[in-house]
Amino acid sequence: MVDLTALARRFQDELDARGLEIVVEEHATSARTAQDAAATLGITVGQIVKSLVFRGETTGNAYLLLVSGSNRVAEDKAAAILGEAIRKPDARFVRETTGFVIGGVPPFGHSTNLRTLIDRDLLRYNKISASGGSECSTFFLDPQTLLEQSAGEVVDIAAP
Repeated sequence: MVDLTALARRFQDELDARGLEIVVEEHATSARTAQDAAATLGITVGQIVKSLVFRGETTGNAYLLLVSGSNRVAEDKAAAILGEAIRKPDARFVRETTGFVIGGVPPFGHSTNLRTLIDRDLLRYNKISASGGSECSTFFLDPQTLLEQSAGEVVDIAAP
């Protein structure tokens, strides 16, 4: 474990402000992908929370999809729930709407309020891990805390 970078420190401060007893850890190796994070943490890929930002094609709204690391997003399912087609945005849009870079977006604590959908499969685990604000940072939490802090809707958005 290494000292926290500025973005990871900012997210740790957010956790502290929310009164959560959660610790962000910065690693010497990348946790940018679900596979990288799972290998670094010694857990299954399914226990990794992928924080994926999408942009509505009609409204331009940002949406956050929290998906199990072992799943892909079924964009058509998510679009039906959100009421509009979605697409992956560029890195600038992700940074502007969340305050974090792709690969380091935490599941909550963003610079704007995002409608959030949570992959039902994440609820199968007692312990899950998500990005802590940078590409090399992670933190552990339980699914109930994820639900409460993200104010997300639990849905089926995994591709078959």
